[in-house]
Amino acid sequence: MRDMTLENIAGACGGKLYANLEICRREISFITTDSRKSAAGCLFAAIKGERSDGHDFTDAAAAGGALCCLCKREPDNAALPYIKVDSTLSALSDIAAFYRSLFDIPVLGITGSVGKTSTKDMTASILSQKYNTLKTRGNFNNELGVPLTVFELNEKHEAAVIEMGISDFYEMDRLARIVKPDMALYTVIGHSHLEFLKSREGVFRAKAEMLRHVPDKGTVFINGDDDLLRKAEYRQKTVTFGFGKNCDVRAENPSSAGVAVTKCDIISGDRRISALIRAHGEHMIYAALGGAAVGMHLGLSNAEIQKGVSEYEPASRRSVLKETAFCTVIDDCYNANPNSVEAALGSMRSFKGRKVCILGDMRELGPASEELHRRVGQVAALSGTDLLICCGAEAEYIYHGAFESEMKPKLKYFASKKELTGALSDLIERGDTVLVKASRGAGFEEIVTALENMN
Repeated sequence: MRDMTLENIAGACGGKLYANLEICRREISFITTDSRKSAAGCLFAAIKGERSDGHDFTDAAAAGGALCCLCKREPDNAALPYIKVDSTLSALSDIAAFYRSLFDIPVLGITGSVGKTSTKDMTASILSQKYNTLKTRGNFNNELGVPLTVFELNEKHEAAVIEMGISDFYEMDRLARIVKPDMALYTVIGHSHLEFLKSREGVFRAKAEMLRHVPDKGTVFINGDDDLLRKAEYRQKTVTFGFGKNCDVRAENPSSAGVAVTKCDIISGDRRISALIRAHGEHMIYAALGGAAVGMHLGLSNAEIQKGVSEYEPASRRSVLKETAFCTVIDDCYNANPNSVEAALGSMRSFKGRKVCILGDMRELGPASEELHRRVGQVAALSGTDLLICCGAEAEYIYHGAFESEMKPKLKYFASKKELTGALSDLIERGDTVLVKASRGAGFEEIVTALENMN
């Protein structure tokens, strides 16, 4: 890590450094919050989490070879140099902001209510055809994950695609201060985290905090089919993507090619790219459009964009299609909100044969939770689903919404996952296509496993 001496790190976060002069001028090798991953020359950041406190593991970090500890109190090992701060997490953000400022490369910040991770992975796949590209790993999109992502930057990187997820106001401002994006991409503004953000307008205001940190000469890529994004005013250059005829980068001729492949033509001016996406669903076309728009902006050729789209692979538990000996399972239980569930239901139409949807609770919807769950039930009833299975306390409202619809499918409700998994053999038929979707906290991966084990 260049220029990351202990002196510079302490200065970046306003901490007090306890070390001799020689050590003060040494550069760290990397930063970790996991003492088990400590190695020679690293900085161990002692973070207090829900289950454990990193301050209890400074001895282990020292034994692993840590050069220094970032902490709120003196380490147990008196020989271990340390930087004392008021908040380790805040200090880590300050250090990450300093480290990011050392790199003069194109950095794209991605946010939205739906499709952030798919768009991040798609965009990185495209940009990697021309640039050595850093991207956010897994779910490292929060106030701890974003700094850790930035710390992965090195001299070889030529571009970065960083995902940012929030649930409250001012979080995006703190994340974007670290990332300093010169480009921003917004996927869609939907009904997510309404417990704190209250409305779609609130969601937009919170996510728009990123724009304060995008320079005037920067570029903002927006879903041109989203009403709030489309009508907002931006001081930066905007590029729209979507299905609308007025979008700068648009899709034509969408189609399915088998159960796990989606095709479309990506059009921008005189440019036409035949795209093959190795995932199903209209939402994946939006991911390809966003990635293609960024790729065009950064000078990629049609062939490079086409190859990048075709090499995309879905992230774990995000619309991952699994062919078992008994049925086809769409594992989409990483997370859920009304928009993503409705998109997943729409994507089911492309499958032949009997379609089963297993839907669970959507979390963090605040006072509107019952209404939004009922609305999802109404959409499910009209989606062509043959059997709708609802499971969970909030999902009971999905059941009622579907039951009250004029075109209700066959319906089942279970209060618990245990009851549902016990009944799967009576509900699922050989050859079914089964969508499993719920918020992450619902733990619906257990249901996916049960489906995979059916014979």
